[in-house]
Amino acid sequence: ARALWSEGEGKGARRKEGRERDTERPAMGSLVGGGSSQDWDLQKIVKGVSLLAAGGACLWLGSELWDRTVQHYAWSTWIRTHLRYRPGSTTGYLSKVLKNHSDNRRKRRPRRVYMDGCFDMMHYGHANALRQAKSCGDYLIVGVVTDEEILKNKGPPVFSEKERITMVEAVKWVDEVITGVPYEVSSEFMKMLFTKHKIDYIIHGDDPCLLPDGRDAYELAKKAGRYMEIKRTEGVSSTDIVGRMLLCYHQVVSPFKRQRRVHKTKSMDKIEQDFSMGSDIGSDSELEDAASSSSPKTPIKPPTRMSNFMPTSRRLIQFANAGVKAGTDSVVVYVDGAFDMFHPGHVEILKAAKSLGDYLIVGLHDDDIVSRTRGRHYPIMNLHERCLSVLACKYVDEIVIGAPEAITRELLTTFNIAIVAHGTVYESDPLPEQYTMAVENGIFVEIPSKSKLSTKEIVRRILSNKENFERKFQKKNASETEYYKNKTYVQEQ
Repeated sequence: ARALWSEGEGKGARRKEGRERDTERPAMGSLVGGGSSQDWDLQKIVKGVSLLAAGGACLWLGSELWDRTVQHYAWSTWIRTHLRYRPGSTTGYLSKVLKNHSDNRRKRRPRRVYMDGCFDMMHYGHANALRQAKSCGDYLIVGVVTDEEILKNKGPPVFSEKERITMVEAVKWVDEVITGVPYEVSSEFMKMLFTKHKIDYIIHGDDPCLLPDGRDAYELAKKAGRYMEIKRTEGVSSTDIVGRMLLCYHQVVSPFKRQRRVHKTKSMDKIEQDFSMGSDIGSDSELEDAASSSSPKTPIKPPTRMSNFMPTSRRLIQFANAGVKAGTDSVVVYVDGAFDMFHPGHVEILKAAKSLGDYLIVGLHDDDIVSRTRGRHYPIMNLHERCLSVLACKYVDEIVIGAPEAITRELLTTFNIAIVAHGTVYESDPLPEQYTMAVENGIFVEIPSKSKLSTKEIVRRILSNKENFERKFQKKNASETEYYKNKTYVQEQ
């Protein structure tokens, strides 16, 4: 027993000596080696910072992959459709976090989007496409295709390149315009957009845009995952408008030709029937023939136009300048007219009128007034269509729908009008008393018109090259028929 006790006591003493040596080593190391405990703390800090940096890099890389690639694939569309975020749940919280991250990212670097087109005979459908494109980003750059590219891929344009650029620059949703744009988005042009203009997405409508060889003009942008699609504006197209203009054929010919019956070509009859904006009775002589052949009891139906456009309050709100109103001290300028087939001449007058004051109001005459003063086939665009075209102009602050033909004291008082302006080009003879009130009050200003362009001049351009436009728009009609046959619902931006 004494031997076992002495052996256990010896082991305890050896363990105590070992512990003392262990406690002395760090102290001696600190004296000799310069502080290994401090090195250990520094390593912990470096490791923690590295992990934080790696986590931040992963978050940034993930957001970039989502923004630029993943969200454009079909499966992500299926997820957004079928696995919707529900408020109050984990997915609802994640959606809020992701939205805040996206908003903060867009504040640091605004999203730049690009849209191009011919923009020939620009109408409210083009303007609505640009509005939707702007809603997809923060800065909208618009490319205008050259005359040569349009002639090669679609046929002759009605407006020159300079006139089309003027129209695009006047749209209030456009931030920048680039020229010399090709019809096809090639790899070289797409690289220039991404590097020089810092474009994030290329945008186009859901209607097909095909090259002469049948290829999609935006095929490369779609493959690159940098393509976004918007809804086409229903109820209007350039093809439809040309069909309406062809009905003016018998009205704009010379007086000598009006005395005899004009025999139309079969192709012209086909286009008028396809776009059916009125009856086949076109010339004055045909109207007289119809009157003589009809019985006294049978009324003659006047030529009528049916537009496919369905005006809604939501569309007017989208185009209106919400929250913008004239102040008590603002100089209010008023311009009235038909503004049919909104063209560069209108833009120049509105720009000059806006420079005369602070707030520009445009009065649009109703269809009956325009038809009575210009002819039964006018206006080509109805009142609601003309309202949207004018509202899309960045120089216009407000419009009066169905404005009175003559300036009245009530009109001047209601809107506190200080200046009544008009261009030197009149598309129809004004009433003798139309501007009497403004002249008597000394507030009438006549603005020199820089452009002599008018609605009738646009119609003459169409008819002077009638055969080419018939072939062009017959081909376009076939593609539009195919589009309406296979179209599916697309949510508008």
